[in-house]
Amino acid sequence: MAAWQHVLSLDARYNAYRSPNNVSHRTLYIRRRSQMLRQRSELVNQTDDFDVRDYLRLRSILLSQRYGAQAFSDVSSVRSRTISLRSVSKNTDSDIEGRTDVRAWKTRHYPQKAGVVPTLLADASRAMAGDTSVEENYAFAGMHHIFDQHKAAVTSIVFAHDDKSRLACASLDGSISVCQLIPAPATVICVLNGHEKGISGLAWSMSNDHVLSSSYDATARLWDVASGKCIRIMEDPLKYSVLSCVFQPANNNLFATGNSNSMIQVYNISTGKVVKGGLGKAVGKVFSIEFDSFGRVLWAGDNQGFITAFQFDIVHGKLTRAKRITVMEHHSITSISSRTWISREARDPCLLVNCAMNILCLYRITDEQGGLELRKNFPIKHRQSNIKSCFCPLMSFRQGACVVSGSEDCCVYFFDVQREQKPCINKLQGHAAPVLDVAFNYDESLLASCDASGIVIIWKREQKS
Repeated sequence: MAAWQHVLSLDARYNAYRSPNNVSHRTLYIRRRSQMLRQRSELVNQTDDFDVRDYLRLRSILLSQRYGAQAFSDVSSVRSRTISLRSVSKNTDSDIEGRTDVRAWKTRHYPQKAGVVPTLLADASRAMAGDTSVEENYAFAGMHHIFDQHKAAVTSIVFAHDDKSRLACASLDGSISVCQLIPAPATVICVLNGHEKGISGLAWSMSNDHVLSSSYDATARLWDVASGKCIRIMEDPLKYSVLSCVFQPANNNLFATGNSNSMIQVYNISTGKVVKGGLGKAVGKVFSIEFDSFGRVLWAGDNQGFITAFQFDIVHGKLTRAKRITVMEHHSITSISSRTWISREARDPCLLVNCAMNILCLYRITDEQGGLELRKNFPIKHRQSNIKSCFCPLMSFRQGACVVSGSEDCCVYFFDVQREQKPCINKLQGHAAPVLDVAFNYDESLLASCDASGIVIIWKREQKS
């Protein structure tokens, strides 16, 4: 429904009054508020059962009383602001009204018009970002710490959810290290040993209690971070290498893996077995898999240059193949990341894809079946290695929208996806081997990158003088 967008717009206008001395708390509040409103809109209420205007008027009065911001108490200004944003996005008048049906929501979530939607009305975004330029936002230069505990390439690095300090690193030496970055000095708090071969993929559970890993030893393992023990081993039924893994975002008792036999398999953690109907077939070796934010679509990228989209039954774990998208035949898809909104000015849901043809691709998600439409390409050095990339986590609150990728030329690249010319806004040089993966902590204060020699560099944001 459209109501949550009106509520979020009102919240954003008062956000500067919440925790005025701590910007990160304000951004975290809006991020979480937006997530909860979207989930409620999609999963709970399919129609509006209340008068949105009355609700907004009452909420505005309460916020005004709480924070003393009388200038914002007029709810009409909030509605006019929301309508202006939506009219710039060229949505229909029926979308703006409070009462919409499910079809209208799907139309908003998967808009039919490609391209970004610029606007000059992103005042709240710029305020939360400090009203700085995109280059200043992503001026990472200094090194916070360098880790060298691994004896082989570090293939995957992942920050814990909503945690700016804990980082998990997976290596081809068969071990996983969990690092604490703050306070200084950064330390390795535990090492998870048990895999007999190198580790290909890594994921945190939503509670951050567990880490999931996939390995060339034909197993996926679930680890308890607190104790450092492996609490579940899931063997590939046909002993094929497990190349990728991901938790189901709506149900962390389920996870999916991709193997070297072109199979995607959905496991139940409680039983350790593949669920009934939880099998899917790709074209080639499945190097990368990713769910959408609601867990209803699963994309699998393979070494033949295809992305296969599956519809996912959240209740039963069943996979149904929906679409196949050709990126570049015979060139591996090594990384897939999804994002519901790329920024407040470009609201299309997007997919970020690394293809071993020297390109980083940004796709627009066009429908519920996981259909994709190419939006932009960015040049990087990528032919042989399993290079990965990520979205910048606070991009929804910036005057710009950025992505970050590793590269075989030993550099880390930042690209502004809304720039038509010279999209590269920063390049970090410090590695002596191909950069295989990159990861941001939730508030973008630290960026981690890892390379083929086993080095992990923690970069810190450049401080203004």
